[in-house]
Amino acid sequence: MQELDYRLEQTRKLGQPIPGPVSTELDARRKAALPAGMVPSLPGYVVDADGGILADADGNQFIDLASGIAVTSVGASNPAVVKAVQDAVAHFTHTSFSVSPYESYVAVAEKLNELTPGDHEKRTVLLNSGAEAVENAVKIARNYTGKTGVVVMDRAFHGRTNLTMGMTAKQAPYKSGFGPFAPEIYRAPMSYPLRDGLTGEEAAKRTITMLEQEIGAHNLACVIVEPIQGEGGFVVPADGFLPAVVKWCNDNDVVFIADEIQAGMMRTGDWFACDYEGVVPDLVTIAKGVAGGMPLSAVTGRAEIMDAPQPGGLGGTYGGNPVSCAAALATFKEYEEKDFGARAKNLEAVAREELEPILGDERVAEFRGRGAMLALEFVTADGQPDSELVHKIADGAKDEGVLLLTCGLDHNVIRFLPSLAIPEHLWREALQVVVKKFNEYK
Repeated sequence: MQELDYRLEQTRKLGQPIPGPVSTELDARRKAALPAGMVPSLPGYVVDADGGILADADGNQFIDLASGIAVTSVGASNPAVVKAVQDAVAHFTHTSFSVSPYESYVAVAEKLNELTPGDHEKRTVLLNSGAEAVENAVKIARNYTGKTGVVVMDRAFHGRTNLTMGMTAKQAPYKSGFGPFAPEIYRAPMSYPLRDGLTGEEAAKRTITMLEQEIGAHNLACVIVEPIQGEGGFVVPADGFLPAVVKWCNDNDVVFIADEIQAGMMRTGDWFACDYEGVVPDLVTIAKGVAGGMPLSAVTGRAEIMDAPQPGGLGGTYGGNPVSCAAALATFKEYEEKDFGARAKNLEAVAREELEPILGDERVAEFRGRGAMLALEFVTADGQPDSELVHKIADGAKDEGVLLLTCGLDHNVIRFLPSLAIPEHLWREALQVVVKKFNEYK
């Protein structure tokens, strides 16, 4: 991998208990000031971050395999992004593009129109969060088609607003006690090769049969799919599944939306996960890694679909904030100039090497994913999902200074989302800790 310059020493350090005294005091303030539903994963309170390191208020340094849930892909304090933000904020922090426009919004839209799959004419609207992008994509699809039905996949995660909670599958902790949810949302089976044993074509046939028999294309505005599922378990559909579903949508005047919020922006080694099979969505939702840690999201899609809503029908006070747009333009340049796609693919190769000693174990059901979006699914000796083992590994790794995230409806999957800027030696070290903890707890 190309060598990068780092501001912080890229070394794991545990010089204080976890949490240390400063973080313990800060956490007491959190409990007094924040609702009980806001519970951080890491006990240390972060004061600095760079490359693959999170430094806490007590001087501990953790290896970060979460990157803010796939957000800080170019690094948590990438110098080019920092400079772009500083330059932008010195001129103006906000005007609201729908009131008084600025060039950086247009430039980001132009770049996303260029980068997203397909060579058709496109349009882009900029927003704040992934959930807001999904809501707007659904709005646009409904407006364009004049139909109301929305199909999502089982195990899907699309956000935490009312509409997107209805689209999200996982009940706990995201949906419990928050209903009722928006109507006209239907759940279809997703390809899950480990569990269903189907080819992509077979899984698509099952999905399409459900769409035709239980909903009907004449009632359906859109089908929205994560090309690689995130919270649902980093499930990678079998080859052929997505192209078949897209073809059915195209043949039946149904808008196909690719939710690339977690999988996009070089996370899998390509600009978008759809690029792997040459899938061309009608609309793409984008967020997380798009702006180097600044809040920004987008819907990009076919011009005729995006142009359907009436003037004033799209927008929002903060959508496409000028500081976030400046960060995004710098982030695009970093992805290209430092070949972060190649870095993502190298991270996958290293992971396969370091995890190889445990991949034949009966407790490891599958290692899957692409680029720097990877996962281990664990089962018990009799083949049942093993959430207990997963949480022991994650907690044990945290105690040794490695931050991991878990996922899956059965809570039995460890997901790896390192920054693409993590140095190779640090990535290897973190994976070795995971192997060590697995062998201790299995």
